[in-house]
Amino acid sequence: MAAMATDYGHPTRPGFHGDGPAERRHRMPAALRAPFAARTWSEFGYLLLSLPIATFTFVFAVTMLSLGAGLLVTFIGIPVLAAGLAGVRGFGAVERMRARSLLGLEVGDPDPVRPKKGGGMAWIGAVLKSGASWRNVLYAVLHFPWATFAFTVAVTFWTTGWALLTYPLWQWVFPMYTGQDGVQLYGDETHSVYLDSPFEIAATALVGLLITLATPWLIRSMTMVDRLMVTGLLGPSLLASRVVELESDRGVVVDTAAADLRRIERNLHDGAQARLVSLAMDLGLAKEKLQEDPQAAARMVDEAHGEVKIALQELRDLARGIHPAVLTDRGLDAALSAVASRCTVPVTVDVDLDRRPAAAIEGIAYFTASELLQNISKHAGASRAMVDVWRASDRLMLQVTDDGAGGAQMSPGSGLVGLADRIDAVDGILVVDSPHGGPTTVTAELPWRG
Repeated sequence: MAAMATDYGHPTRPGFHGDGPAERRHRMPAALRAPFAARTWSEFGYLLLSLPIATFTFVFAVTMLSLGAGLLVTFIGIPVLAAGLAGVRGFGAVERMRARSLLGLEVGDPDPVRPKKGGGMAWIGAVLKSGASWRNVLYAVLHFPWATFAFTVAVTFWTTGWALLTYPLWQWVFPMYTGQDGVQLYGDETHSVYLDSPFEIAATALVGLLITLATPWLIRSMTMVDRLMVTGLLGPSLLASRVVELESDRGVVVDTAAADLRRIERNLHDGAQARLVSLAMDLGLAKEKLQEDPQAAARMVDEAHGEVKIALQELRDLARGIHPAVLTDRGLDAALSAVASRCTVPVTVDVDLDRRPAAAIEGIAYFTASELLQNISKHAGASRAMVDVWRASDRLMLQVTDDGAGGAQMSPGSGLVGLADRIDAVDGILVVDSPHGGPTTVTAELPWRG
């Protein structure tokens, strides 16, 4: 979408996007909204709950593991260890649910315990061998000191900030107890210092305001540590997740390659192959009539010549759809310009690359732009379109925009879903922004790997 492109430093072209409702929201600066934001209070509540939960989890984990380790000289130690690990896994599930509710952090469940055989001993062995179980134990041990620190800092800064900020509202309560107007800062036998003058009261409120405005960002930074701990220790193994992702990508690549092969075979069979078969038959008939009726044979040869031209054009179009020679020889700029020239609406192509990306990435970018421009020609009802390609750090960015009717969706079975799967197979992202009434912006982000 256009916002994504702007974030990478590529200017959005005028005429397609304007300041909408989202751009006019929240005129108040974020620093002033933060103390009252729901996210701040939700994260503060998370830190408040962390201390009692972390304390109980830490005590349970240390007790059960110490008891199990001490009883390893007997047979009882192994079941006690397994029970402790299972209990800690249960607390890990509670922590994932708490992070999901209060931090909005979606963390998948780790691999479940799968004993190879039935029976209690097989389950105990599976629990003890599970890496997720021991990661949960590590979380219980590490989270307790961190939760203590975060709880102390959050409560101290939050209460101090609000207390000082609201000091002008409640400083009047002290005379009835102290006989003085304000909180006593210092006192001995010779003199005492009270916050009672208008200047001191205003300065106190100002200090409280600064602390109150800074505390939400302090809380947010501390919950980032919790996010990292929950994701790294309570979620699925990164290696296992990567293996699953690579297996899924491999399946997508295989399916895409098979679909492309079927498309090529179908196009050859129904197009150029059928035309060449007909051409061979016409030439055979012309050969038979060459002696009997030379003029008829000449007409048949002329018709066959036309068929050869059509067959050659179909073969060129088929080759262009697979990997055009202009892409290999001259790169994305020339290849996309050639595609744009065949589009039914005027297309502006802007390719800003200092060098060429990997050949596979270049091919996917070309195929994506070709499909999107084909969709614009058939369905968008647009009067103009733009193709922008640029590099952002180690990513290749491709953005196709049109001023058509909009309403494009990534529904199951659609061409956009196929494009998204193809791009996801190389760790890329496809984003579609197409409100009804337009405009439509499709942004593809691909790894550079060049």
